[in-house]
Amino acid sequence: MRRQRKRASVSSGRPPDGVWYAEGLRFSCVRCGDCCRGEPGYVWITDQEIEAAAAHLGVSLDVFRAQYVRQVGDDQSLIELADGDCIFWSPVGCDIYPVRPVQCRTFPFWREYLRSEHDWQGARRRCPGVDSGKLHSLEEIRARLREHEGD
Repeated sequence: MRRQRKRASVSSGRPPDGVWYAEGLRFSCVRCGDCCRGEPGYVWITDQEIEAAAAHLGVSLDVFRAQYVRQVGDDQSLIELADGDCIFWSPVGCDIYPVRPVQCRTFPFWREYLRSEHDWQGARRRCPGVDSGKLHSLEEIRARLREHEGD
């Protein structure tokens, strides 16, 4: 059963701390791959994340960079396949899930989905794990958002 939100304060029309998700949001990754497949784009990856992924796969940094990373200006992104799928997506899920990049670890707690309930519903249409599973507290959500934005 879905938990009801507390009513916003009468004076401001917003929850006491000023965000619509003050009581938290539910999300659990179901490893469906909907966020990993079909759309061209970038999965940004840092040098530290490259090291972790290479170690996870048991390959050298040179091999990992040559096979899985592309340079985009001053940044690095994982290579994607011709159909837009991430290079690490497989029928059983992400091949580097335990060490996936911060961009992947923090989804759907991105500013673009946290601006409003309407935007959050956009994430829900994209991902079956949104609004289900674990309740993430406001503090957890803010920490994920900071991590995603590199703070």
